[in-house]
Formats: sequence, C-alpha cells, structure tokens
Amino acid sequence: MKRNLTFIVLCKDAAELKEMGRALNNHAGTSVLVMSDDPEQVFTETARLRPSAVIINLVHLGEPGLKLVQRLCTEFTNTAVICASRETSPELILRSMRAGARDFIRLPINDDELSTVIERTNEFVSDHAPDELAKRGRAIAVFSSKGGCGVSLIATNLAMLQTTPTVLMDLNLQSGDLELMLGVRPKFSLADIVDNRDRLDDALLTSYLTQRSKNVSLLAAPLKAESAEDIEPRHIYEVMELLRRRFDTLIIDTPHSFDAVTISALDHADQILMVLTLEIHAIRSTRRALEIFDRLGYPRKKIRLVVNRWSKNIELDQKQVEDFLGERVVGFVQSDYRAAVNSINLGQPLVESAPTSKVTADLRNISAKLFDGKSEQSAAPTSETKRSFNSIFRRQQVSVEDFGLTAALDRANL
Repeated sequence: MKRNLTFIVLCKDAAELKEMGRALNNHAGTSVLVMSDDPEQVFTETARLRPSAVIINLVHLGEPGLKLVQRLCTEFTNTAVICASRETSPELILRSMRAGARDFIRLPINDDELSTVIERTNEFVSDHAPDELAKRGRAIAVFSSKGGCGVSLIATNLAMLQTTPTVLMDLNLQSGDLELMLGVRPKFSLADIVDNRDRLDDALLTSYLTQRSKNVSLLAAPLKAESAEDIEPRHIYEVMELLRRRFDTLIIDTPHSFDAVTISALDHADQILMVLTLEIHAIRSTRRALEIFDRLGYPRKKIRLVVNRWSKNIELDQKQVEDFLGERVVGFVQSDYRAAVNSINLGQPLVESAPTSKVTADLRNISAKLFDGKSEQSAAPTSETKRSFNSIFRRQQVSVEDFGLTAALDRANL
C-alpha cells in the first residue's frame, strides 16, 4: 500500500543538504520534515516526529555517523535509516548495512535510484507501521496568492459537504474568521493545541475543537493575536499529523502569503486547491504562485485550479487562460453575491443557506472531483454562455504576450 512518507535528513554540507531536500520533495507522496547538520538534533526530532525514514549523509561524520545509524535503528524500529555518501566503496556500504541501515544512496542523487529507495522505504513502512498509525486522513490546503478570491468560503463549504469526520483548520493566525462563517463561538484554538502538544491524547485534542455538525469540527485561529507569534512551521506539521490520525479529512484555510507557516501547511498537504477569479491581477498572481510551487518542488498533480465568481458576463476563453497558466481548471463556482453575503451574515455555509443554488451545485461538483475520485474534466461554462477571448485583455490593452513579459519581470523581483 502506498503511504505518505516523511523524512528527516542529516548532512554537514549545506549545498548537499539542499540538494537532498529538493530531490525528496520532487517525489509525490514524500515530505521532508527536518533538514539539519546536527546529529543530536536529528536524534531528538526522530524521537518526537517518528518519520518514515532518516537519511544520513556520512560525509564529514566518520565513525560517529555510523554509531548514530546504529542508535537510531535500535531506538526507532519503525523508522527506516538510510545512508548516503559520495564515497561508495564496498567497505563503507557494508559497514553502514551492518550498523542497521536499510539502504544506501550514492551522491549526487540519481532520480531513478532514489525512486527505488523510496519504493523500498514504502514497503518497509507498510510492514512496520503500528496499527494505530495505519489510518491517515487526507489533507487539502485551500490557497490563493491574492486576497478576495473566496478561499475561506470555498474551504468552509467543502468541509460542510463531507460525510466522514472532518476538521476545518483556520491558518489565518492573525485574522481568522471561520467561526463567523460557521456561526460558532470557539473556546479554544490552534494556539492551545500547540501549547499542549506534548501531552495531547484523543480526548484532549477533541476538546480543543469546536463541533459544528455531526461530521465537521473547526480548529479555530488563535483567539488572541499575540498567541500567533509563538506558532512555528514545525508546529503546523505536528498538528496536521495529529489531526490526520484522528480524522478522515483535514481542510486548511490558508493565508494569501508565502510565509514559513503557510509553506509548512502547503508542503504537508496532499493537494492544494488554488482559487482564482478571472481578472487580470488574480490570473497573474496565480501564475506567479504556480512558478513558486515549481521552485518548491511541488508536482503539478498536487495542484488543482478552481475559478470562483465565474459569470457569463466575463468574456474569457477558458483554454487560453489555461494555456497561459500551464494548468487545467477543474471547476468553476458561479458568482452569486447575494447568496454569499447572506450566508456570511447568517453564519450558515452556502450548502445550508442556499442548498438548491447553482453555487452549491458547483461546490458539490468540485467536492466530488477532489474527494470521490470522479473524472477531473473541467466544469467549464457551456457553449451557450461561453464568449470569445476579447474583452478583459483588450479593454485593458494587455495581451497574452504582454503577460509573458510581465511574468518574467515578476520572477526577477521575487
């Protein structure tokens, strides 16, 4: 069975450490939790995070490196220990295996060889996973690099459409307002889980969530703005893992920035639902975000594009927008300002306040594509409402070619 594999990497050389992290992140289903040049930190983090595997670059470590391999293998029998080195003498490989290493990676990394190692690691983890960790829920981050695209509304309604235990996590640490959309008053928040993470059990974890319905709970943003300052990227991963072991689905409402906390959530999400609207600034911002995702090593199949507030009065051709972005759109949510505002004012998601509306139908369609494994053909506007690619770019005297130049300038300034 394929699993999401988590890695900790130890390497004394900064360039090689970066190379190893990038190579691992380029593989779907793998996440790098910690990259360090400190053996003791690696041991401590392995004890705390219990990753699928630890990769130890033996260069500059010598005999202490092999002793660390032996120590890790003895203490953490459910974690695969993998050695790596530019020196690939039979003697070194044999010594690493005698110390307990499950595999050996030759540097610089060969992608085919790494794929084989990852496959063997997956087999090891499947054979050694404790029963309580066999279940791991799915995590979807809803994101837009431009504010005002409706990320919170879509995240909230996707959560409410789930029929199995689901947590909606508000990662807008300074300005979260999902409780308003759900009509609840949280007593606890993400900050409480972070503060008490060392003693959390299922009962305590559940007590920090705000129940909204039979299947949906909210993990609210910090109730006090100053509490957000103590939340670090590593905390986000830990909380996500705790929730995924307890719930079938985790949906994360993310901020619009590429700060360290947001990137931590995006790193460890199974999918990123990228929300945009069909106006120039949002389209350009989306393209820049996709370029950043490429730099971060996210495979494109991890990204799903959704257009919000679509209207037949927007005269944009879907194919040319997709060509410009280099990615297909998997769904459209029609514009209904009155229904959206009414939903927020009532504290009721659209699926409750307007269950028969076209907007709700669109959201159900997107949910089916994301969670039910249905065909991902784009929910494009019909031919009766679809118009030629004339107005918005020409009205503002901007062409696709102009966009290419703008994007190039944007990349230079990132």
